[in-house]
Amino acid sequence: MNLKGVKINFIGDSITEGHGTSAPEHRFTEVIARETGALCRNYGVGATRFARQITEFPEFPKDQDFCARFAQMDPDADAVVVFGGTNDFGHGDAPLGTMEDRTSGTFYGALHVLCTGLIERYPAADIVLLTPLHRCNEDSLRGDGFKAQDVGDLKTYVAIMREVAEYYALPVLDLFAGSGLQPKVPVIRERYMPDGLHLNDAGHRVLARKLIRFLEAL
Repeated sequence: MNLKGVKINFIGDSITEGHGTSAPEHRFTEVIARETGALCRNYGVGATRFARQITEFPEFPKDQDFCARFAQMDPDADAVVVFGGTNDFGHGDAPLGTMEDRTSGTFYGALHVLCTGLIERYPAADIVLLTPLHRCNEDSLRGDGFKAQDVGDLKTYVAIMREVAEYYALPVLDLFAGSGLQPKVPVIRERYMPDGLHLNDAGHRVLARKLIRFLEAL
């Protein structure tokens, strides 16, 4: 795909929103726009998840999950990039659910709702999912500690995203497997992910380059 002039909607969380960058122009979406000539629309909202939040916390938006927000995006898009999941792992309190779920109340179900909704809204567009990046506490079974019981480590959430995307035959850029960004490696954390989760300006450039190559190959 030649990205010049291509209209791309990006829906995501704080990484897409640009938390960790020094200014909005350093977000990966803006880097992609500058380097390719694509029209990139950023719909990132910090602390949001795929699945609906059950318990309301003031610092975590309850009703701005991806399923509730995707219909607010511009309907005229040639491609849609979905980048989330790390907050479902970190502080989302929805259960994982099963592959048969079709409501936003579970992680599986929310992915189904989002994928079918995007396919129906953008039937001619390329719809792409990005798995979460590695993060420092990724092995925790209770994420950031807000969950009442063990649910799953980050790898579990990544595997579910791959499974649901495959069901809909949607391409996946597997950042968990191939981004080269693992903040448990001190030099990587220092250069690209100072807080162990969010990308800095240099990290956004790395992500932008990988996503450009991925989209151009579609």
